[in-house]
Amino acid sequence: MRILGIDPGYGITGFGIVEAQAGACRLLRCGAITTPPNTEFSWRLEVIYHDMQQLLETAKPDAVAIEELFFGQNVTTGINVAQSRGVILLAIRQAGVPIYEYKPMQVKQSVVGYGNATKRQVMDMTKRILHLEALPKPDDAADAIAIALCHARSSTSLLARHLK
Repeated sequence: MRILGIDPGYGITGFGIVEAQAGACRLLRCGAITTPPNTEFSWRLEVIYHDMQQLLETAKPDAVAIEELFFGQNVTTGINVAQSRGVILLAIRQAGVPIYEYKPMQVKQSVVGYGNATKRQVMDMTKRILHLEALPKPDDAADAIAIALCHARSSTSLLARHLK
């Protein structure tokens, strides 16, 4: 199963493509869709949308795992991320790929085994699980890989197989 993990944002949207097979995972590719600051926000959304369409076309994922939004202190930033997430979801939906959404705590629990794990712990475990020599960059790409791993683990669990 080829899984595209997405960490949505409007300045940087991280992505990671993971191949999951028989309990083992390997990283195929990771990176980020970026938009420059101080440009018209609607233009940034258009760039994200078109780049996401292109990524979906080239990656050909079987599933997309995307992080659910967590609104912290800065509501304005959260609203902008929500808009970015909206155009990302639209591109995925138009591509006809199944979408799976995970809360940050679910990703941490799945990758580290502890829902309140630190960002560093998640990154270190991602590196170990995939037998990587270095942490993926940027951090948003590493987060997206963790989201893809979360889906790989939940979709290949014994419970998931039993429910099918």
